[in-house]
Amino acid sequence: MDEGELDRRFHAGLGLVREVGQEARRQYRRRDTLAVETKGLQDLVSETDRACEDEIVTTLTRMFPGDAILGEERGLQNAGGDATWVIDPIDGTANFLRGIPLWCVSLGLVHRNVPVIGLIYNPVTDELYAAKSGSGATLNRAKIKVSAVTKLSEARMGIGFSYRRPVAPHARAVSALLEAHCEYSRFGSGALGMAMTADGRLDGYWEAHINIWDVAAALCIVREAGGWTNDFMSGDVFRQGNPILATNPALAAPLQALLPL
Repeated sequence: MDEGELDRRFHAGLGLVREVGQEARRQYRRRDTLAVETKGLQDLVSETDRACEDEIVTTLTRMFPGDAILGEERGLQNAGGDATWVIDPIDGTANFLRGIPLWCVSLGLVHRNVPVIGLIYNPVTDELYAAKSGSGATLNRAKIKVSAVTKLSEARMGIGFSYRRPVAPHARAVSALLEAHCEYSRFGSGALGMAMTADGRLDGYWEAHINIWDVAAALCIVREAGGWTNDFMSGDVFRQGNPILATNPALAAPLQALLPL
């Protein structure tokens, strides 16, 4: 994909995540009236998730008919080709439904297995993270970079958990962080946890298993902000997901020694 085609997709995505996010914010204000289903243990989906994904898919299909699209709620569409849009229409649905302002719209573009565009929008705080391969990362158009923390004893990690994995290894990982005097936070949105790693509010993000729609956008944003990530895109990542670790380069080695990947 040449620079012009990448740039066209980047600017189209920018407008789209903001538009969809603002509609999601309107639904958030009437969340008690929304239809909600359970997909799994502590895993919810609302009518807003599906409506937002459908709007994104419709627009992208019209604008870029040759691109594949993978969404959390509707699965893979138009498979084939080198470019795949990856959508999480609301990352942090449980927060969304509880009125906790930590949720976002996440839209990434993966080209030949490399995340090349990342867009994450929190409509409640009106914070839009954006990155395009080779162009750096921004928050509301201001350049961002990962933290300069070099010691675990001065760091704060974002962590996530899914009942797709056993509880005990997660508890051991949390214990290992605390034994290293590293603080942690759990927000309920992997995309936002990684975005906050990109802008230095967190010093890293780890989760033992996460799906690609949660982090495709964030991978590009973290890397363009000067961060380090594990090889998340390895294996059958589009169907199976992988562990994720994102941090600044100085903390990559000590965190890899502590956390299962």
